[in-house]
Amino acid sequence: MIIELVTDAQAYFNDMAEEIRLFFGVVEVSKDAVNADLRLNISLTPERKAKGRLMPAGISCEIEVSPDGGDPLERKRQEKRALKLAAYTLLRGISEVETPWGSLTGIRPTKLYRELERRHGTDGAERQFREVFGVSEPKLALAREICAVQGPAVSSAKPDSLDVYIGIPYCKSRCLYCSFGAEVAKRDGTLDAYVAALIEDICAGADIARQGGFRLRAMYMGGGTPTVLSAEQLDRVLSAAIRAYGGFGTELTVEAGRPDTITREKLEVIKAHGAQRVCVNPQTMNDVTLERIGRFHSSAAIEEAYALVRAVGIANINMDIIAGLPGENVPMFQNTLERVKALRPENLTVHTLAIKRSSRLKERLDEYPLPPAKDVEAMLELGELTAREMGMRPYYMYRQKYMQGNLENVGYAKPDAECLYNIDIMEETVSIMAHGAGAMSKRVFPAENRVERIPNPKDVPTYKNKLPQLFAAKRQLFV
Repeated sequence: MIIELVTDAQAYFNDMAEEIRLFFGVVEVSKDAVNADLRLNISLTPERKAKGRLMPAGISCEIEVSPDGGDPLERKRQEKRALKLAAYTLLRGISEVETPWGSLTGIRPTKLYRELERRHGTDGAERQFREVFGVSEPKLALAREICAVQGPAVSSAKPDSLDVYIGIPYCKSRCLYCSFGAEVAKRDGTLDAYVAALIEDICAGADIARQGGFRLRAMYMGGGTPTVLSAEQLDRVLSAAIRAYGGFGTELTVEAGRPDTITREKLEVIKAHGAQRVCVNPQTMNDVTLERIGRFHSSAAIEEAYALVRAVGIANINMDIIAGLPGENVPMFQNTLERVKALRPENLTVHTLAIKRSSRLKERLDEYPLPPAKDVEAMLELGELTAREMGMRPYYMYRQKYMQGNLENVGYAKPDAECLYNIDIMEETVSIMAHGAGAMSKRVFPAENRVERIPNPKDVPTYKNKLPQLFAAKRQLFV
């Protein structure tokens, strides 16, 4: 399908294109297509209205831009929302595709809910979710519950609070659906060189944080797969981080990730540094799917790795699973849930498969049939039911581009087992000093409802070469 978007609001072109993809999936949206199947004309008028027309259907709409109060940043926010709503309104008139989150395409629905609640009260926020954005009642209820669970963590964040992220952009193999800038780990000295650069990054970041007067709140080591590192390399990185920052705050989480990288020695190093949370991520407990997606281990190995984490004495375990994997159906997803439930983790994160542009899955979709959207939605409902049967409640959520069924990822946890870092990063209530290739540092300015970011290069050699420039940028942002 060829879709053309004609607009005088070019700064918001990509935002409107995302609305189009809610209905048509991963399609190219052109600024000047020839022989387009659909053409959207959307303009921003001097009277502060987003006017749209869809051809050849001949459908028109007009959306008023909400008052901005004179704040330039808020003015842009409201303009973007009105233009996106115009695109959504036009296409909703011709499409039967269900969009449970209505016109919302952003990563953080709960952050928007909280922002609207501050401005308009709970009733006003819910009214906007329903009537302006078209969010379904079940998704509104999910956002409401998560915000309530997050309340203590969000209210405890201070302007000088800081989380630290340590990124290990390496995996044992690349999964079919992966688009992250993770490299396959090799035995050629690459990891040692990366660890040395990472420790340099950590030491500089800790010094900058001290100069800026920040207080450490939580530390998170993610990836990739951090446990591709040897026990000695893990020890070097964690020792350097805790020494440089003077601790890890109130929480240290390490993504152990894939069972084929987990050993007792590595887990003992992780525990010795005080980590209370470890992630053991099966994605699925169906062996045929594990092989299909490029995870060269068995479901039995996942159970063995889980038992090893318990034996070492780490009390809080998270497990990630994915709904909508190629070739899976609802009974297969139910099998994954039943086997995870039998293990009794403290946290369960239920992801929806996102078809990323740079993944092998996107390139080979004709070879890997995906379950229909209605089945993926049923999988998420089963995920929620199982999590609640395990005594968990939803505590954080985020959405990604190109998710099947326009759905979401939800983290569930037993009371008092929530991951503070997950809440902080999703709600953007706390600044983050991020270390490693592909990691993203953020400075949160709560009084201005503003976030500024510094992305580290995804390519490892480029990251190492640009460390001096990154240190200068961080110093300017954080001090």
